[in-house]
Amino acid sequence: MSGLLIAATDTECGKTVLTCALIAYWQQYCASRRLGVLKPVQAGEGDRELFQQIFNLEQSLDDLNPVFYRAPLAPPIAAALENTTVDLAPAWQRYMVLDKECDWVLVEGLGGLGSPVTSELLVADLAADWRLPVVLVVPVKLGAIAATVANVALARQHRLQLQGIVLNCTTPEAEDKVEQLTPPEMISDLTRIPVLGVLPHFDDPTDLAQLSAAARGLSLEAIMPQPFWVA
Repeated sequence: MSGLLIAATDTECGKTVLTCALIAYWQQYCASRRLGVLKPVQAGEGDRELFQQIFNLEQSLDDLNPVFYRAPLAPPIAAALENTTVDLAPAWQRYMVLDKECDWVLVEGLGGLGSPVTSELLVADLAADWRLPVVLVVPVKLGAIAATVANVALARQHRLQLQGIVLNCTTPEAEDKVEQLTPPEMISDLTRIPVLGVLPHFDDPTDLAQLSAAARGLSLEAIMPQPFWVA
């Protein structure tokens, strides 16, 4: 498992939080190994800037994110505003370089598995074409169960290797409502996919110690290669 796609059921679910938690864990416990981070397509400022701000990744913004559009919209729409279309070739080429140079590559998706990357391809298509195993981030909120079932069905339709589900508390109140809004056992029973843990709400999402500790509380054996999760 040389790479992993961090996907979600929708936008603003916690893909970036999980990605940051895994980077923080890696830099604390696997510092002798090389980690690659890739945001293949980004529309609007956000993830790539945060990664560069809080981590020493030795990657430029273009390395982190080869395909960028200014408007915070679905990529094919943002690209159209710039009188162009989405070309995934630079992202794929960058992934291939990272795959050769790094021990592990974290790829953060955009939106949900059903979100468009181009006018013809979904995030699920990208995962299938790049042969990336997937971890699905699910926000602890009303309606999340149905969204999870739908995204897992889409993953199966695309024959994705879905490693598991991570629940994310997007608000402080969500931490006390996990069993009401996203009961792990029910989600596992409905989807036949394991829930790998719950991320807490972070008052400071740039606190590396808290991020690393949160990652260590997950079932890392399903997320990263075994030599790296034994701390």
